[in-house]
Amino acid sequence: MLKTLIEAFALISTWEVIIAMFAASVYGLVIGSLPGLSATMATALLVPVTFYLSPIAAIATIVAASSMAIFSGDIPGALLRIPGTPASAAYADEAYAMTRKGQAELALGAGVWFSAVGGIAGVLSLMILAPPLAEIALSFSTYEYFWLALLGLMCATLVARSSPVKAIAGMFLGLLVSCIGIENPGGVPRFTFGLTDLFGGIEPIPALVGVFAVAQVMRAMLTPEPPPLPRRKFGSIMAGQWKLTKKYHWQMTRGNIVGIIIGVLPGAGADMAAWVSYAMSKRFSKEPEKFGTGHVEGLVEAGASNNASIASGWVPSLLFGIPGDTIAAIAIGVLYMKGLNPGPTLFTEKASSMYAIYLMFIIANIMMIPLGIAMIRIAAYILLAPRSAIMPIIMLCCAVGSFAIGNNMFGVVTVAAFGVIGYVMEANGYPVAAMVLGIVMGTMVEQAFVTSLIKSDGSILPFFERPVAAILAAMAIGALLWPVMVWVWRKVKPVRAAVATSR
Repeated sequence: MLKTLIEAFALISTWEVIIAMFAASVYGLVIGSLPGLSATMATALLVPVTFYLSPIAAIATIVAASSMAIFSGDIPGALLRIPGTPASAAYADEAYAMTRKGQAELALGAGVWFSAVGGIAGVLSLMILAPPLAEIALSFSTYEYFWLALLGLMCATLVARSSPVKAIAGMFLGLLVSCIGIENPGGVPRFTFGLTDLFGGIEPIPALVGVFAVAQVMRAMLTPEPPPLPRRKFGSIMAGQWKLTKKYHWQMTRGNIVGIIIGVLPGAGADMAAWVSYAMSKRFSKEPEKFGTGHVEGLVEAGASNNASIASGWVPSLLFGIPGDTIAAIAIGVLYMKGLNPGPTLFTEKASSMYAIYLMFIIANIMMIPLGIAMIRIAAYILLAPRSAIMPIIMLCCAVGSFAIGNNMFGVVTVAAFGVIGYVMEANGYPVAAMVLGIVMGTMVEQAFVTSLIKSDGSILPFFERPVAAILAAMAIGALLWPVMVWVWRKVKPVRAAVATSR
């Protein structure tokens, strides 16, 4: 093992790998912080570059760019309430509320610190728990995936600050949007209205950019400018992070564990990990009433979770060639292209290359702290700029990012349409985050449900017969009934109090 580790150090100690990691890190930070340009897109755009790099340098660019992009999506979310990536959307409102309270440094510092800690925890899981975790993931059938995806959808009711009924309504609207197109188990065009542009469905990224970024610009145009933030020197980014680590150590650990488990499951990834962890943080918090007002607890758990899922998503990818998320799917293609074919033999025949990947993940997450602080320092000047100067630039970034997704104008039209929808929803108290979650998870729910019914010949019993499926079903149904139980309790409590008083 020591000899293999020394060989791995030799592989990553070349100038080519060092320069590739640094350049990819800066690139990932920039792309992730721009609304509409997701971590997946940042990784995909690197693939042509990897053609000209050695195998280790090529994988280094994928590792560094994806890790940095997931974190840097927190920056515009905290400063402008415009998440850079879908994972950041789970807690963008919380981070922005902290900025309005004058705690931008604390919010962004928590983002970079707990993302780095979560990333390193994910690497440790990749090193130690790869075989057993991959076996657990392979034991999941479509029945378990259905309940897992449904549980992710139910998070919309837990993270909503408004009425749970409105959150569920927003979620159903997102599910309706996810039905558009022909990418369904039957391959039948649905809600396309004869428009060929709708055959491919609505991409989650343009929808997310529209409801968060464009809707925010519309609000800025139609409402008076809020009181300016105090013009003060941006303080220390890392101040207080160790105190937060000690105070919320259990939340951080829970976020790491949830991120690792969800990352291993094919098709889940950082987006679901962030949503589930933020919902769990609010559900089990001793101060749930503070969530949505600028409370750092949810940022700690969700930030640790989404980056932990990045590394753990490579577990089934490296062992079986099954991608844990879209980023891992791109990485598999690069691995095959470079002769590092995924499989159990990769751990024996090319063990030094595997250890090199582990080390690159650790180095990337360590680099995230200084580079992330530098990126935050640069982005902090946004707070000093007038709103009239920032909003046009945001609109330009939204248009460019949405056009780049499909290289057509339909993406730009989609962003504009969802901007209007997002504005109307928020004006009436409907949480847009619930709709985005429905769009992201809807396809997975439908495909898992239909496939399961085909396998069971229309019977619903297998959805509850398998032990893991039964546990997930109980959790999903409990999350669905929770708002109803809360409503009933609120109605019954005054009656009981009145009866007790009369006695």
